[in-house]
Amino acid sequence: MTVRQEGIVERARAFAAEELVARHRFFDSLPEVPVPQAKALHAAGLANWWIPVEYGGAGVDLATGVDIVSELSYGDAGFAFASYLSILGTTMVHLYGEDDVRQRVLGEFARGGGVCATLVSEQAAGSELARTATTCARRGSRVVLNGSKYFSTNTDLAEFLVVVARSAQDDTGFVSVVVPRDTPGIKIVRRWDVIGMRGSATYEVRLHNCAVPESHVLRGNGIRVLEAGLNASRILIATTSVGLARRVRDEAMAYAATKEVKGAPLTENAVFAAKLGQIEMHIDVMRNQCRSAAAEFDAIMAGADAPADFLRVGCTRSALAAKMFCGQAGWAVATAGSELFGGLGYTHDHVIGKLTRELRWTGLVEGGDDVIRDLLYARYVVPEARRR
Repeated sequence: MTVRQEGIVERARAFAAEELVARHRFFDSLPEVPVPQAKALHAAGLANWWIPVEYGGAGVDLATGVDIVSELSYGDAGFAFASYLSILGTTMVHLYGEDDVRQRVLGEFARGGGVCATLVSEQAAGSELARTATTCARRGSRVVLNGSKYFSTNTDLAEFLVVVARSAQDDTGFVSVVVPRDTPGIKIVRRWDVIGMRGSATYEVRLHNCAVPESHVLRGNGIRVLEAGLNASRILIATTSVGLARRVRDEAMAYAATKEVKGAPLTENAVFAAKLGQIEMHIDVMRNQCRSAAAEFDAIMAGADAPADFLRVGCTRSALAAKMFCGQAGWAVATAGSELFGGLGYTHDHVIGKLTRELRWTGLVEGGDDVIRDLLYARYVVPEARRR
């Protein structure tokens, strides 16, 4: 264990308590980004904790990252999401980038604590990635990107973008391309006014004749490369529900200590006790599933040929299961938790309303439940010879 790894979960817990919990309303007003806490996160050694040691990072494994993200999400899930989502693009670069691109991108993130945005979603294609309309055309020693991306978090703040596009030369081929943010032709169309997760910033983006060196194209089929990175980010999205559910539990207990029902504290009420027991069960199972999925991811990353192994596996079953289960269990916690507060649970005057909106998000981002069900069926249920 390196000095930067030692005590990192405890540091995340302390950071959340000092910088986020005391300011829980601050990130519910669509703040200007980057928020000041982003710089403090880097100063605390908590930004981009997954970047390998050989590139100057802390090299923290994903299993430990589950606990880091749970602590940060306890403080503010939107801020946590913005801080860890770069794991998607940087994992793609780490596994499939050319040496010079890896050194430049990963080294810069390790030093500066910046963010990376991954541009995938499109208005017409939605979750049908095979319908991606953004194109990548080869012109001499460069490639040129054209198209529009509908939802992309961190884009306007990013040092680098990773863009998934269709090959202009081969309509059935897909590529993932590293694009520096200052490349001419990148236009921010708008920042979405999201219902929850307002500590992050998500954009609609247009790409017009964005040209980068051919060496910026990541090796392998672009969609399969994307799936490798999605394993990491989906596990951490699932983990976000763990931190949020823990916060719901603690807020409920604090409220119950001062609320009386039939002349007795709410904490002594059998209905309340049953609901909190159910919430605790969800927290424990969610946490265990996320840790198990992260351990599988870490095992593949530590293998002799992780890039080839991920291209063969695509989406891991444990990551898909964690994403869907935690989305559903998190929403169950949100429903039970908000009901405990009565009418107060449907107001902006208590943090429970914010937590409820953010727990709904887990089941929507990076593949809603129907998308995940289809992937689990197609990749792990149908006979192996028929799998896609």
